[in-house]
Amino acid sequence: MALSFDPRWLSRYSTQDLAEDPQSPCVFCAIVNGEVEGHVIAETPDTLCFLDHLPATYGHTLVIPKQHCQDLFDISDESFQAVMATAKQVANALRVSCSAAGVNLVHASGLAAHQTVFHFHMHVVPRYDGDSIVVFPRLADPARKDEVAQRLRAALREELPPTGTAESSAP
Repeated sequence: MALSFDPRWLSRYSTQDLAEDPQSPCVFCAIVNGEVEGHVIAETPDTLCFLDHLPATYGHTLVIPKQHCQDLFDISDESFQAVMATAKQVANALRVSCSAAGVNLVHASGLAAHQTVFHFHMHVVPRYDGDSIVVFPRLADPARKDEVAQRLRAALREELPPTGTAESSAP
């Protein structure tokens, strides 16, 4: 199945124009509550899945926690795990039902990352041979890998609890 989509259309719109007003009611909560129609495709006790209203590819689905949380920094571990487990099921269903050749799981937290709805959500984007979507345009300087690795190791040593394995103390 050769499908074509030019993702450059999004660059014509500023993130500010696309983002919901933080003071307005959450559209995803309204979908969960049945107040706004969404093309719901699946539901678990903790998650809801519905088609993206501006799909990148055929079958592009959103998976959200039913409980409102703003982004990756606000979601509980339990809700995050439920969303990820559901996203995996949706990915498998897209492979079978829509003949997806691959899948991208995409999440954005914050305006700088182009988050437009401030309710945590995972995009399950089926990929098709020749769809021309570029997920990682490779814009960072690879010469700075040592610097960023040191920064991340230091931050993770402070954030992550020790696991008791020899690997956890390795720099």
